[in-house]
Amino acid sequence: MARSILHMLTPLKHMSPFDVNMAVDAGFETIVTYTDVTLPDVVSLTQDSIFSRAPEDGVRTGIFIGGKNAEDALDMVDRAKKAFVPPFANHIFADPAGSFTTGAAMVAQVSRALREKHGTDLKGKRIVIFGGAGVVAYVAAVIGALEGAHSVLVGHDGEERVSKIAFTMKWRFGIEVGAVDGTTPEDRRRAIADADVILSAGPAGIPILSAEDLESAPGLLVASDVNAVPPAGIAGIDVNAVDVPLPTGKGVGIGALAVGNVKYQTQCRLFRRMLQADQPLCLDFRDAYELAVEVTG
Repeated sequence: MARSILHMLTPLKHMSPFDVNMAVDAGFETIVTYTDVTLPDVVSLTQDSIFSRAPEDGVRTGIFIGGKNAEDALDMVDRAKKAFVPPFANHIFADPAGSFTTGAAMVAQVSRALREKHGTDLKGKRIVIFGGAGVVAYVAAVIGALEGAHSVLVGHDGEERVSKIAFTMKWRFGIEVGAVDGTTPEDRRRAIADADVILSAGPAGIPILSAEDLESAPGLLVASDVNAVPPAGIAGIDVNAVDVPLPTGKGVGIGALAVGNVKYQTQCRLFRRMLQADQPLCLDFRDAYELAVEVTG
């Protein structure tokens, strides 16, 4: 059997050591990293990887796409797929900054909590997402909308930037995602007034919602915070929280380590799925969410 090879591409200066470690621990035998990769570079790199091995060894060859931007990563996936020349094809797995698997794990944990604590699901729920311009928020918003929720991105610097992101989501996935201003405390309280779910994916160590703010969300069922650096992004949710009662109301909170545990297992299993498959796979956050739901039970 041919050795397993993973070609790891990123538009950044460095490939993430986290992702390299995950790939090695999942079982890839040879790993090569490529940095400062541009979109046009993807075609030549992909075709070099497919034409240097027999077609049957495509399932022993993978392309991993990193970076820190969801749209850029998805564009690279599309460019790599178009570079295949059947029967020559490899696996593709996109997870920029680990955010595809993190966002998937976050929504999967929320879905589990809704079911176990409130006997309901994501369909029809209003999901208000802070850190709205980031990759985790992007993934959470799209997955939520695809599951029938009404996702809303909150912009810390106004509505304009998150509105543009919501527009790209509609163009790419055919979904409706809302966008609101979250510049001031008053804006943030208005944003969560009708929230069933609140997700915090803002910068590490930056508090976003206080206990007093949460009083503005009387219908809140679940809140989750992926910030692992104190202070918490959402009051009352520490890193170890698993369905911990929130300071006000009937909602429960899910912390960063609870999400991180599911993210770790999901990313590892997706790498292993590539190694075990008998046909080339193309994996993104939708596949990650499906697997994360399995992990959460």
